[in-house]
Amino acid sequence: MSPLGSEVSETQTAPTVLLTGASGYVGGRLIPLLEQQPVILRCLARNPDKLRPLVKGTTQVVQGDVLDRPALDAALKGVHTAYYLVHLMSGSKDFEKDDRQAAKNFADAARQAGVQRIVYLGGLGDDADPKLSPHLRSRHEVGQILRESGVETIEFRAGMVVGAGSASYQLMKSLTDRLPIMLCPRWLTTATQPIAVDDVLAYLLAAKDLRSGESRIFEIGGPDVVTYGDLIREYARQKGLRRWLIFVPILTPYLSGLWLALVTPDSFEVGRHLIEGLKNPTVVLDKSALDVFPIRPMSVKAAIQMAIANKNE
Repeated sequence: MSPLGSEVSETQTAPTVLLTGASGYVGGRLIPLLEQQPVILRCLARNPDKLRPLVKGTTQVVQGDVLDRPALDAALKGVHTAYYLVHLMSGSKDFEKDDRQAAKNFADAARQAGVQRIVYLGGLGDDADPKLSPHLRSRHEVGQILRESGVETIEFRAGMVVGAGSASYQLMKSLTDRLPIMLCPRWLTTATQPIAVDDVLAYLLAAKDLRSGESRIFEIGGPDVVTYGDLIREYARQKGLRRWLIFVPILTPYLSGLWLALVTPDSFEVGRHLIEGLKNPTVVLDKSALDVFPIRPMSVKAAIQMAIANKNE
């Protein structure tokens, strides 16, 4: 008999990997990559019936919610590595509170289940910045809660993820597509270091096979430090659009959120929270990811070109 006294543990040689946030943009693109790996993939979904047609028959889909603590016990049973790609900003009136509770639930359940590693995708931003936006502050808090579980946690911090289904990219795209002349707030000149979604996926996949050790934070980004205005200009250039950016000092993030609602009404709340974070520099200060991983992220130009080409992804 195996040490766990389980017939499954005797015959099961491939490690089990749990993916949360499987219905999201990054999670959804990570599924087929994990399905090609020598692992047993299990996906947590609030509505399994919607996810099952999108995965292979060998992929397990279990019902559960990160805000439902008991449901996590069954989902995490026998799991070696758990991907935490959950963000409750779009469906919560108090996303900071809900993200905090969800992270605590998951951390507690992972520790009790004996999970060996948690892989988490958070956001860039300087912890020492007293004006860090609620969105970025919450992203960092979730990472801290996961680390404090005692389970080895690999946290990736990224800025804008450039890809056709990325919320922050879609906001930039919608503005540029629909507004020939833009009144731009001064914080559109804030420095940022975007990263292509394919490079994010490469980091997430590589983290699964990282040598065991202590919890670590890796800041990831492309090779280019640009401004959000630069991103608008580059996207417009590649689309053949003529756009004029007029910078004004009075357009506050909140007013910008109302402005965004005119062009992206379905994502007003998400957009407002995202643009509140644009005033914070999101650049890579610690470049250790380039030493640990063999991944060399593509340029902003190449990332936008790929996003435009994959507009239906």
